[in-house]
Parts: sequence; structure tokens; C-alpha cells
Amino acid sequence: MRFRIEEAVEVLSRTPATLKALLAGISPAWRDGTEGPETFSPFDNVGHLIHGEKADWMPRLRIILEHGPSRPFEKFDRFAQNDASRGKTLDELLDTFASLRAANLAALKAIPLDEAALARKGTHPELGEVTLEQLLATWVAHDLGHVAQIARVMAKQYKAEVGPWVAYLPVLTR
Repeated sequence: MRFRIEEAVEVLSRTPATLKALLAGISPAWRDGTEGPETFSPFDNVGHLIHGEKADWMPRLRIILEHGPSRPFEKFDRFAQNDASRGKTLDELLDTFASLRAANLAALKAIPLDEAALARKGTHPELGEVTLEQLLATWVAHDLGHVAQIARVMAKQYKAEVGPWVAYLPVLTR
């Protein structure tokens, strides 16, 4: 599928409502379940997405448009949510994520992004040269990856309870 900004926004605009429908008001057992040590719970995932809204997608887009490859992106702390989310409820995080995402999409829509702009380059601290189009496509794939991760983590909370049906549920074995 070829990248198109309008189609990217279709997904990006739906992620907050998708997560709210799945996670708002859930019990701590669902909220805090993980796949093991140093893995993300649904709570951690939402905090991580918030950090991305603040420190990743739009800030890096602006760096590409304003500086091109001459100014590398700041390194992204994949675990910043551990401190930033402390003391907050999942419902608060869901609301914060929705608000930040709406603001970022409004800012994105205000920027004229033609093919030339999408081809502009930036410098990732580990990956090297990347394009604006690749950054935006990654934003979409990142969202979908975390939606899938949340569903997988939640499903695995019942891995033992499904008994022999585990053979029919790849979400529990992959």
C-alpha cells in the first residue's frame, strides 16, 4: 500500500477512541497485566503513546522541515512513561492521549505536505537518514503495533484458562 497522508490520518485519528473503548474503566488485572519482566502492560502502552505524542512524531517532523538532515533527532526514551505516568489513572492517560493526538493531528493538517515535503530527509540517531514519509508511515505502524500489543497482552492473561483451545488461538502462542 502506497503511503497517503489522508489514509494515515484515518488510522491516527481513530487510535485514541479505539484504546478508550478497549481500556476505559477496566480492572487492575487487565490494566496491569504483562507478558513478563520488562514488557508493557496496557497502562504502560498508553503512557508510551503519550510520550510519543510529546517527544517523537511532531517534534521530529518539525526537525525535518526546519533543519533537514543537519540536525539529528533527539534519542527517544522508550521507557519515559515509567516516571511520567506514575500516580495517574488509566482513564487520565487515555484522556491525555486523546487530547495530545487531536492537537498533533490539527498541527499536521495545517502543514502542506506535498511529495517534495514528504521526501525531505532527517537523521535518526540510530537508523541514519530517513524521510518525512517514512516517519509518518512509522507513526501509523507504531500505533497499530501498540493496539495489537495491548490486545495480545490482554489475551495472554487467560492463556492457561483457555485449556486446549490454545491450539486455535495464535494470539496466545506468538
